[in-house]
Amino acid sequence: MAARSQLGIERADVRRARTLARQVGKPIVDLATKHTTVSVERATLRLAGLGGADPDGTPWVNRLADAVRADTGLEHGVSLPVWDALLRGEGDDLLTLAQKAAAGSVTFRVPEGRDATRAASRARKAVAAGIKQIDRQRVAREKMIAKVGDAPSKPWIYLIVATGDIHEDIPQAQAAAREGADIIAVIRSTGQSLLDFVPEGATREGFAGTYATQENFRLMRAALDETSRELGRYVRLTNYASGLCMPEIATLAGLERLDMMLNDSMYGILFRDINPIRTFVDQRFSRQIHARAGIIINTGEDNYLTTADAIEAAHTVTTSQLLNEYFAKEAGLKDWQLGLGHAFEIDPAVPDSFRLELAHAMLARELFPDAPLKWMPPTRHMTGDIFKGYLLDGFFNLVGAMTGQGILLVGMMTEAVVTPWISDRDLALQNVRYVMNAAGKLHEDFHPSPDGFIASRAREVLGEAVGLLEEIRSDTSVPGQPPLLSAIADGTFGLMKRPADKGKGLEGVARKAADYYNPATEILEES
Repeated sequence: MAARSQLGIERADVRRARTLARQVGKPIVDLATKHTTVSVERATLRLAGLGGADPDGTPWVNRLADAVRADTGLEHGVSLPVWDALLRGEGDDLLTLAQKAAAGSVTFRVPEGRDATRAASRARKAVAAGIKQIDRQRVAREKMIAKVGDAPSKPWIYLIVATGDIHEDIPQAQAAAREGADIIAVIRSTGQSLLDFVPEGATREGFAGTYATQENFRLMRAALDETSRELGRYVRLTNYASGLCMPEIATLAGLERLDMMLNDSMYGILFRDINPIRTFVDQRFSRQIHARAGIIINTGEDNYLTTADAIEAAHTVTTSQLLNEYFAKEAGLKDWQLGLGHAFEIDPAVPDSFRLELAHAMLARELFPDAPLKWMPPTRHMTGDIFKGYLLDGFFNLVGAMTGQGILLVGMMTEAVVTPWISDRDLALQNVRYVMNAAGKLHEDFHPSPDGFIASRAREVLGEAVGLLEEIRSDTSVPGQPPLLSAIADGTFGLMKRPADKGKGLEGVARKAADYYNPATEILEES
């Protein structure tokens, strides 16, 4: 927090909130470090250079990981069995080994003694090469920004492209950048988060979005690099590291130099019914990759307000932001990488709705002064009246200007009507440009009355968040279970009840054995 709070918030209250977030979050981290998942193991194989897919489209990392798991279980990890097989001459390289494994002509074992030491050494060398490529991509980003320049001001203007066809997305993304967008987000095809594999190649058949694949990442990054050089400012690229393949998509993002990734601690649990343990294990690994790659994460607290009332549930957003901050920093992310989410979702018919939105946005800005907060536009109360929607988006942009948000997602007046046309995006960008040109530095001048409505509301929300964290911490209803898992099961966030022993992907989780080894986590922990 700043030395002096504009909202009259006591520093002791903020310290209390963070202490509670750490106490609630640490048992989850402990749980995550004791487990692995199929996606963590597949991401490790991707770091070692295994890519591609069989003629049916099943990735080779899936084929190899599944074969190892069938022979040795997942609890030892795949690295020792895989590199032991390579050392035994079962294949000349990972691809050949994966092909033989898919054909059923390889038997895997968990090596011991000297064989285990040799396998671990070879595995670490192979995986380190992938992590070095991520390091090179981070340096390449920094060099390109230094050469072509960065976005001239903040908030960065974030605009979504989503045609389903990567070859249609590219010209739309380039056009949006030319009209002022600083960040292009390629939204994923509907349902991809529930696929337990990453599709391969350039895709043209997505539904309400484009599949996240390594080749699609590469194509869009190359196109935006070209546009960055044309415009004299670096245009950032965003995608989604969530769902059953979160660690793999994070790895591919690092390898292909994406700049931001949607990566929330609870979105997949609440809104895709993915098993909580699977999600928290995958999330920690993915955030370690993001930290190494210099990628900014965007979190999904805004989604709570699409199912819960934005006034009554405001404190759950603050609670989740505090937990996301703890989980992110524990994984190695820095303040500048924390695009903590919140949204403009109060019913505009509510009296003082704008003042309430302003209070919530100012609270987030004060609690996380060095984080590039991700400010989300109205969606829930967009009715199809495009004129009212355009005005509402203007008010949203104004709150962004008044509170110094770091990442401002462009609202569409055709929200809930159609997938936006290029002309819709152009009008939406004009709205943002007008507000930012007219009032972009208003946060320097706007100071609410310490005893007024806005400051009082902000303190009220923080107090409720502290109360909720205290309630979660003290929950012992399920002995031995982290209290946060009990809170999620009870529907505390977004009114979604998700028990720890249910949900998609649970079968892909394993408790680590004493001889578990993963060179990727070893290297990432060292950094």
